[in-house]
Amino acid sequence: QEERIKNILNEYGQKGKIIQVKYLDFPISSGFIDNENKLSFFTDHQLFDRYNRYRILDNSNKREQLTVDDLIKLKPGDFVTHMDYGVGKFSGLEKLVNNGKEQEAIRLIYKNNDILYVSIHSLHKISRYTSSEGSEPTLNRLGSKTWQALKDKTKKKVKDIAKDLIKLYAQRKASSGFAFSEDSYMQNELEASFIYEDTPDQYKATKDVKKDMEQTYPMDRLICADVGFGKTEVAIRAAFKAVADSKQVAVLVPTTILAFQHYKTFSERLKNMPCKVDYLNRFRSAKEKSQILKELKEGKIDILIGTHIIANKNTEFKDLGLLIIDEEQKFGVSVKEKIKQMKINIDTLTLTATPIPRTLQFSLMGARDLSIINTPPLNRQPINTQLVYSLNEQIIQSAIVEELNRGGQVFFVHNRVQSLGNMEAFLHKLVPKARIGVGHGQMDGKELEQVMMDFINEEYDILLSTTIVENGLDIPNANTIIINDAQNYGLSDLHQLRGRVGRSNKKAFCYLIIPGEHLLTEQAYKRLQAICEFSSIGSGFSIAMRDLDIRGAGNILGAEQSGFITDIGYDAYNKILSEAMEELKESEFKNLYGEKKNEYVKECTIETDLEVLIPDSYITNISERFKIYKELDSMSEEEELQKLSSELRDRFGKIPQQTLDLFDIVRIRKSAKEMAMEKVVLKRDKCTITFVRNRESEFYSSEKFQKILTFVNQFPQRCSLKEEGAESLLLIINNIKTISQAKKMFEYLMK
Repeated sequence: QEERIKNILNEYGQKGKIIQVKYLDFPISSGFIDNENKLSFFTDHQLFDRYNRYRILDNSNKREQLTVDDLIKLKPGDFVTHMDYGVGKFSGLEKLVNNGKEQEAIRLIYKNNDILYVSIHSLHKISRYTSSEGSEPTLNRLGSKTWQALKDKTKKKVKDIAKDLIKLYAQRKASSGFAFSEDSYMQNELEASFIYEDTPDQYKATKDVKKDMEQTYPMDRLICADVGFGKTEVAIRAAFKAVADSKQVAVLVPTTILAFQHYKTFSERLKNMPCKVDYLNRFRSAKEKSQILKELKEGKIDILIGTHIIANKNTEFKDLGLLIIDEEQKFGVSVKEKIKQMKINIDTLTLTATPIPRTLQFSLMGARDLSIINTPPLNRQPINTQLVYSLNEQIIQSAIVEELNRGGQVFFVHNRVQSLGNMEAFLHKLVPKARIGVGHGQMDGKELEQVMMDFINEEYDILLSTTIVENGLDIPNANTIIINDAQNYGLSDLHQLRGRVGRSNKKAFCYLIIPGEHLLTEQAYKRLQAICEFSSIGSGFSIAMRDLDIRGAGNILGAEQSGFITDIGYDAYNKILSEAMEELKESEFKNLYGEKKNEYVKECTIETDLEVLIPDSYITNISERFKIYKELDSMSEEEELQKLSSELRDRFGKIPQQTLDLFDIVRIRKSAKEMAMEKVVLKRDKCTITFVRNRESEFYSSEKFQKILTFVNQFPQRCSLKEEGAESLLLIINNIKTISQAKKMFEYLMK
């Protein structure tokens, strides 16, 4: 914004008008005039008619905490998957005495009540088991080869699926597309005129999309973001970039109402730009459709927004350069096939509001470039979500009246067309002066469009409708939504419906009307609990994880993959998926993905008989200790470790030595992995290291291995190298009595 005002004032300066301006990076809510000193103060949002940003204290921490808790909080009796041993039951933390020293371990129970103790240094191998709704997994038997066979079978199948996707990716990279020009002055002006402040993720997504468009091969990028996080704005910027290079843009949407809504949004944002926007849906008359198709073919329409009609063979573009697809998963198979044909040589941008785990199949193999907008807009507030038992007239009346009194509007969702008339009469009785518009999918197109238009133009106070408002409707003035029979909706549906409100800087409210608690199924009750619990902005990820718990993962992936998820659990499947991808990238598709940083070993296991734990006296709560163990085990960067240790000091006081040693174990593991060490054992005052078992590994001809040999030669009394079997090479270092000594030794080796 500073750059923008400088450009404007420079023009004035060139015309001989000299204005003295000073720029201050200082947050004030509005400008003012200081008459005494003859100074005027203006804020950027006043000059350019943008929203003043609204901050919610510690909101990011709250979101992060919800996500971490949801993933980590295991209770005794919960099913877990250990990557080496299979599906077992979590049985809590347990203190063990090892060589006279106290340690803490995770206790897992397997088939025939066999017990497995897992070191706190191997928590990354444990994941929560999540699969099909209501089905309990079969526990694996320790010592059996069944689990390894299942893992191998899953990996092979995953690789087969992956190969097809990577081939598509390779074809795209090899094909030639249109390389768009760098940003024009008008592009910068369009982006600067956005009335909200870009979030970091939104800024990055915009940058990534534009960079892709400037490449010589066709773009295929997916933007995944929670409801109301600004995906459409990124799409508008991409569309204008295409138009600036005289290319046409097709915006494909799943519903008629969304086509109209997007037309309105695109037109509003591009009204000052040399760009013609139009839309096609079933509401347009035959004459209008014919005229639009004629102008499209002649190149007079720059951006066409529409439903599946756009993919029909009689829709001809003069020069199509960009295809934007909103919520691709909502289109039928035949439309998807047509989309594939359209996509061959043109840039494609796909938008989805579906929470992150549903995008697994997209980001699957890196076969599609993925941008995730995970930061909530700065001016948004959490949506106050409440359960209302039966049609409580007093609460409903109060909710509507309060919203109308502050100049707002109300959505009332009632998903039964036959009884919409009765509901309208009920609302008229409660709020006689309210203007009520009624909308549903069975209405005549023109009539429904008029109702929606009138509501957008604030000619109605209440929109009584079916779930046609679920997707993409953006009406910032509507900040109360009442959902009748909320128990009949899925969790993501409720999340999408609730996302229709709270889209400006006003406080928003969501009321879920349900029958008595005793009339709800267990699943319905869990869904409603979850939607109320996760009411903060950006809780889509947490909601998706809870949805996995309630409904299972089978419906999230294709039929080929869901069977494996039932056997091994969603998280374990995800890990195997990543492993399979890495192996393919390093073998069959090495040329396609280019040179990668060589990792000699995938992971390093640490074993020790030293007292390395979080003492009960420091953190008494077991689940809190487990959470910190889990967080520590997933860290590798020094910055993350410093941040966590600082947090622990703030919350619990001075960190005891045993816990400081735990942090050093994480540092040791990172160094050991970089030096091709598969296993490090710190026991009985010595350190025993097992190097990568593959003797063909590049490590053995690297500088790092030469350093190891030099180290052994320097300290022959303390060190010895020996072979164990045909594969393993061991390094034994004596007189290592503490974790601190081990850390210093690794630091020396890493120099």
